[in-house]
Amino acid sequence: MKLNKVACGLAAGIVWGLTVFIATIWVIVSGGGGQHLMLLDRFYIGYSVSFGGSFLGLIYGFIDGFVVGWIFALLYNVFAGSKKG
Repeated sequence: MKLNKVACGLAAGIVWGLTVFIATIWVIVSGGGGQHLMLLDRFYIGYSVSFGGSFLGLIYGFIDGFVVGWIFALLYNVFAGSKKG
């Protein structure tokens, strides 16, 4: 069985993008400091724990997730295709 690289990329991108978005909104609504989420600004240029930052995190998260999902499917297909029998 082969994995569709674009479908895996889209699924992973949507999940990771929404995770960053929801986590950021959760920290804002709950009034927490979000110290762990603030570390994302080292990877995501312009990201901050704010309402605008949540949308930027959604975009960055989607891109990251898409790339990781695509590479995962590519590697899976390479290694799954090499088995015989």
